[in-house]
Amino acid sequence: MELFFLCGLILSVFLVSLCCVVFLLYHNSYASLPNLPRGKMGLPFIGESLEFLSTGRKGHPEKFIYDRMAKFSSQVFKTSILELVTTWWPNSVNKIFPSTQKSSSNKESKNLRKLLPNIMKAEALQRYIDPKHVAKFEDPFSFLASGVISIPINFPETAFNRAIKASNLMRKELRAIIKQRKIDLAENKASPTQDILSHMLLTSDENGQYMNEMDIADKIIGLLIGGHDTASTGITFVVKYLAEFPDIYNEVLKEQMEIAKSKKPGELLNWDDIQKMWYSWNVASEFYWSANSTHRNPEFFPEPEKFDPSRFEGNGPLPYSYVPFGGGPRMCPGKEYARMEILVFMHNVVKRFIWEKLLPDEKIIVNPMPIPAKGLPVPLLPHNA
Repeated sequence: MELFFLCGLILSVFLVSLCCVVFLLYHNSYASLPNLPRGKMGLPFIGESLEFLSTGRKGHPEKFIYDRMAKFSSQVFKTSILELVTTWWPNSVNKIFPSTQKSSSNKESKNLRKLLPNIMKAEALQRYIDPKHVAKFEDPFSFLASGVISIPINFPETAFNRAIKASNLMRKELRAIIKQRKIDLAENKASPTQDILSHMLLTSDENGQYMNEMDIADKIIGLLIGGHDTASTGITFVVKYLAEFPDIYNEVLKEQMEIAKSKKPGELLNWDDIQKMWYSWNVASEFYWSANSTHRNPEFFPEPEKFDPSRFEGNGPLPYSYVPFGGGPRMCPGKEYARMEILVFMHNVVKRFIWEKLLPDEKIIVNPMPIPAKGLPVPLLPHNA
């Protein structure tokens, strides 16, 4: 009994001592950087992540920002939020994307980013819409998107297990597409600059190595995942705000109907049509503005609590004051893709339906993207009803 007590005491002292050493090393590392702005770094390793996530889940993500602006500085303050500025994926993701096991998901993300700037330009996106493939991937993608960051328990019918099965199915379909594209490129039936798939097949790394079919398939699936949350969140909030502001809805409807009247029966939208949707994009931009706490500075945005798409007319906000897609060399390469997806959605829905919110006071939570707590139920009412 005494031996057990002694061992427990020694273990307790060791753990307390270890925690003290870690804490001192953590704070001393920042004490050696006197030029950092005022603020606090929180706990070792996790920083202030728990408070940041807590305010988001309670529907008030801006409170984390405003509290520190009031206490430290309205311009800039220091904090630590679990390395949110670096690319990171849990190891379980490697089971869904097997090709990353040869390096790491972090490295794969950096390599993919190098490929994107040229193939995500506005003029290239015109060629990416393929309704046949969209329909085929719709069901497996929903399982993949919901399970890619879930509890990594690979038992039958768990979200993680369904995500693995869905990724295998999508990878099989993609490899068939890749094989056919290789044939088309060899027979000059496809262009080397046609789209992201041709680019990946024909681009080598610094060692002259080309990606194999598995690598390419995984990267395409990764792009689908990466492009899903931002655009789907934007679409969700477009529906929300158009229901809340009938005058703004009417302006969007007017713009979209003018475009619809210029089309022949059955004619699809083209890139020139997208460029005419300037007011609709102002509405979407106002959502991306309102969703970010750092944008609510009255010095740059008068009446920051007001939903006002007109703030994007003319020259719009000052450079680097509006950064939903980042800025400079780190700007999101998928910005034009998100813009196209949201505007095509707005065109097809607004010209057909009007709607209202069934839950007028539904709360918005952040976990980690802003989402309506109850899923934003709305009835769609046809214009001719």
